[in-house]
Amino acid sequence: MQRILIANRGEIALRIIRTCRAMGIETIAVFSDADKDLPYVKEADTAFRIGEPPVQKSYLNSSMLIEIAKREKADAIHPGYGFLSENAGFAREVIENGLIFIGPSPKTIEAMGDKIIARKTMEKAGVPVVPGSGGGVSSLEEAVLLAGEIGYPVMLKASGGGGGIGMVRCENEQALNSQYQSTKARAKAYFGSEDVFIEKYIADARHIEVQIFGDSEGNAVHLFERDCSIQRRHQKVVEEAPSPSLSAEARENLYRTALSAAKAVDYVNAGTVEFIVDSEENFYFLEMNTRLQVEHPVTEVITGLDLVEWQILVAQGDKLPLTQEEITRKGAAVEFRLYAEDPVSFFPSPGTLSEFRWEADDVVRIDTGYREGNAVTPFYDPMIAKIIVSGDDRNEAIASARQFFQGLKIEGLKSNAPVFRELLHEEAFLSGKYSTSYLNSVKKAAK
Repeated sequence: MQRILIANRGEIALRIIRTCRAMGIETIAVFSDADKDLPYVKEADTAFRIGEPPVQKSYLNSSMLIEIAKREKADAIHPGYGFLSENAGFAREVIENGLIFIGPSPKTIEAMGDKIIARKTMEKAGVPVVPGSGGGVSSLEEAVLLAGEIGYPVMLKASGGGGGIGMVRCENEQALNSQYQSTKARAKAYFGSEDVFIEKYIADARHIEVQIFGDSEGNAVHLFERDCSIQRRHQKVVEEAPSPSLSAEARENLYRTALSAAKAVDYVNAGTVEFIVDSEENFYFLEMNTRLQVEHPVTEVITGLDLVEWQILVAQGDKLPLTQEEITRKGAAVEFRLYAEDPVSFFPSPGTLSEFRWEADDVVRIDTGYREGNAVTPFYDPMIAKIIVSGDDRNEAIASARQFFQGLKIEGLKSNAPVFRELLHEEAFLSGKYSTSYLNSVKKAAK
């Protein structure tokens, strides 16, 4: 590959640009009117305006993206994460126009993007799944009947959902009655399909995922796990590797199962198999993300590998750079997602970064798409930066995180930095004994 168009923005666009530069590959960036002053636009070899701020008029304009890529003689398109990264139609369109899509095949994206199809595929491959409807529910009456058989509480989920959108916990039949139609409407609005299904709610669960990679020659490897259990609104805000809660036996079982899932769909490129793990270390398939994850730096830090480089190599037809036996893990890493949001309500809080500076040493990696003076606008995800800390063990990484957040200066908007400052001194987090409901329960108590 000589030239790659990056169909994304902000931090991930900048992340891809830097790997491409190290590989001697030219980059083409695209930007909306809201993003014209962001650092990634300046760092790319060339950049083009793609439209007005709303995503439908800019970053989701697939025909414009492909038109620019062809005109500028790009070899490939890297979708980053979010936007069109898990859009099978876009991936297919890229390939049909003679370009390389840096990601898995459209067929794989399609199969894993529909949670009902994904669930059935995993069941067939022998991967354990959460007890549930096994398919879409066609009416409220059917939903109530199934929920009664499964047992409350249950999760009502959009078949095409992701990122915590289109899913709601129902404690009883009354809650299911009130949430059914609104969840279907939300599914239709966000994912183009109103199909929903029901799963048993797993109490005191942990959200643990395994990074996988496959190539076009049928090779597949795992790059260990990440614990993503610190969440708000079913969305991750802290991720760490290795998980502080897993036994060695459970860890190896997860790796084997994740590779079985990858091989069941002939997986090529970077992906993540996500699991719900209960208090007794029983685990269940949650979903497969057919893209690079926001939290991929955690894995890069503990393995010393560049996952974007691997993506590019595999996409151009190369074998995986390493075998499973050659992939090693060292130390521990924790990622904190710094958002422009109210630290109590967790609602977005856009604004201008009038001050944004920090002191950090070589055990702190900052992945950010903003600089002091940039505006975090209401048009896109309000993540400001990812702070990745590392150490020889988890305690060292946490000590570095405390020091970083003490010295972080951020003004001009509200952020969740106070949440992390508190979290880094709370016993449940320090002991590693927390679940996906932990952060929400802490904030409710604070209110």
